[in-house]
Amino acid sequence: MKRTPKSQLRDVLARNLRLHRAERGWSQERLALESGLNRTYLSAVERSEQNISVDNIARLAAALNIEARDLLEAGN
Repeated sequence: MKRTPKSQLRDVLARNLRLHRAERGWSQERLALESGLNRTYLSAVERSEQNISVDNIARLAAALNIEARDLLEAGN
């Protein structure tokens, strides 16, 4: 897999995604199923290794029943 340069916003998204997923007690596999995304892709997003589209951020937020901005706000 091609490595992407580090990104502070991607790190924030990864941390918030893990936090919201863990609050529900969901595995990556469960979140992937609920959002319709591939688990391997989701894992790379959570490790801040994969860029993610706005559409996929919206899909994850909908699956977690949160606003998309909650995944992008620092300090959550």
